[in-house]
Parts: sequence; C-alpha cells; structure tokens
Amino acid sequence: MAEFNAVLREKDNINIIDVKGFLDAHTAPDLENILTGLINESKFRVVVNFKELDYISSAGLGVFMAYIEQMRENNGDIKLAEMKTQVYNIFDLLGFPILYDILQTETEALNKFNQ
Repeated sequence: MAEFNAVLREKDNINIIDVKGFLDAHTAPDLENILTGLINESKFRVVVNFKELDYISSAGLGVFMAYIEQMRENNGDIKLAEMKTQVYNIFDLLGFPILYDILQTETEALNKFNQ
C-alpha cells in the first residue's frame, strides 16, 4: 500500500499542511481529518505544501473540492504550493489552476493571505 503522511504546522496564524507520498482514495481520509479539524477550530487559512507529494488521484483532488468552499465562505482559502511537475499536471488537466492559487513557494502562498 502506498505511503502517505500529512503534518500540520502553523505560521503567522496560517495553518500549513505538509503532504508526502501518495494521496489517493485510501489515504484521502487522513487529509480530510486534518481539514475537518481545522474547520472545527475555525481555522480557515490553509496552505498545502506539496513538495514531498509524489502522486495525487482524483480522490485526492476531491478532498480540496470538498473543503475549499467552506474555507472561502469563512473569509479563508486553501492555497497550494511547491508542486512537483507530475502533480501539477494532474491539477492543470482538470482546470484547477483557475479555481485555486497554486504558487511556486510556500512563502508566496503565505504572502497571498496578507495581500
């Protein structure tokens, strides 16, 4: 079974989720649990750092679709940063760059919240 790990940290009142490995139907609930927890704590400003993510499936993409609206309704957002080319290509194929801020670096993503 593919490995997946998600670690939550905070910087400047923005929550950062570092995702690593393979995000698919089997591992998506791990990320859902983190996002649900953040919403329950009224933390709506999230950056997901993809630097260590090697693969994402449609189920993984669905996690972001499921939570972004609720974040935005609460004056927050989910910004995506540091994607490997093969992961970005999956997002791009499905038109996600129009819907989401996808940034080169975590710092850029954090700065987007302060603009």
